[in-house]
Amino acid sequence: MGEIKNYTMNFGPQHPAAHGVLRLILELDGEVVQHADPHIGLLHRATEKLAESKPFNQSIGYMDRLDYVSMMCNEHGYVLAIEKLLGITPPIRAQYIRVMFDEITRILNHLMWIGAHALDIGAMTVFLYAFREREDLMDCYEAVSGARLHATYYRPGGVYRDLPAFMPKYKPSLWHSQKAVNKLNIKREGSLLDFIWDFTERFPGCVDDYETLLTDNRIWKQRTVGIGVVSKERALQLGFSGPMLRGSGVEWDLRKKQPYAIYDKLDFDIPVGVAGDCYDRYLVRVEEMRQSNRLIRQCVQWLRDNPGPVVIDDNKIVPPTRVKMKEDMESLIHHFKLFTEGYCVPEGEVYAAIEHPKGEFGVYLVSDGANKPYRVKIRAAGFAHLAAMDEMVKGHMIADVVAVIGSQDIVFGEIDR
Repeated sequence: MGEIKNYTMNFGPQHPAAHGVLRLILELDGEVVQHADPHIGLLHRATEKLAESKPFNQSIGYMDRLDYVSMMCNEHGYVLAIEKLLGITPPIRAQYIRVMFDEITRILNHLMWIGAHALDIGAMTVFLYAFREREDLMDCYEAVSGARLHATYYRPGGVYRDLPAFMPKYKPSLWHSQKAVNKLNIKREGSLLDFIWDFTERFPGCVDDYETLLTDNRIWKQRTVGIGVVSKERALQLGFSGPMLRGSGVEWDLRKKQPYAIYDKLDFDIPVGVAGDCYDRYLVRVEEMRQSNRLIRQCVQWLRDNPGPVVIDDNKIVPPTRVKMKEDMESLIHHFKLFTEGYCVPEGEVYAAIEHPKGEFGVYLVSDGANKPYRVKIRAAGFAHLAAMDEMVKGHMIADVVAVIGSQDIVFGEIDR
């Protein structure tokens, strides 16, 4: 028998479980991982530097493209930082709308995660189920912003516009007859809030379906129980946050511990794991989907009962309506100045953090009194998790690396910003 030596292997970026741009260099002893070295730099888009070269109000769209699975949550962190510097508070209705869409985004993120994670490990049906539900929520994005993905819906001082009173409807086509379209449009007869309410009625049953397929599935448990274990103490030392930290047994959620917007007015629980392995992180995220559903229902009920403004009435920060702009000279000047120069923000530095679906997403802004930030630094939730990759996969097999990447819920847009 020839002596087997350690060898080094590229895992990704073309590997299906590397999700596009993660390159891992694995040092192997047979099939056991001795060392894992994550390489970043394949996607670098200089978001922070681009944001420093543009007026404050023109960088919101860049935030959508950071973690491109949690679009509106990224916007929320950035917009909160600008509002702190300006010293403004959005109307209460705008805050409820933001929280509702934060939680819709959390469900969108976790659906993408559960589908991709299950597919990586070998379960295909969950992926198809998860994308079925994502379609409805993407339609909610489209209804309020006109875009299914990169919404740019949150604005300093509130949100772009109020919730629409009707949902876009399907039209007959080569693929759908009038009869099929009528069936599809039944849920779209009311307002956006009615559509979201209908979704929250049936979503818990959908989560039950995912759990039926996975939670007690022995193959799923063999692939995730005891894999990538991180203790409570070590998770804190590594700078974990979000489901990664809660999966290790630390009850830390910024929505409860440092409430922003109107989270302190809402009722929800923080799911916490015990073992800190891939299976616990899976259970935490599944329960988070149920809690987000609860939060969305509370927001819908409040928004139905409380009409009102959704953005502050200050044309130095918020553009006037199109109707006013076309009739009033003053409004036209405001509109022109806002979209060419933006607005100057008082000098100072600020850090705003939100509970992003992946963990703590923070934006550090430094203003020198100009119309563009002097410095933008983004604290991406996934960066600290990727840094722990070596520790989490050491001693496991190559197949377990796939499960660990999946349980970290990594999106490279925010890591390699």
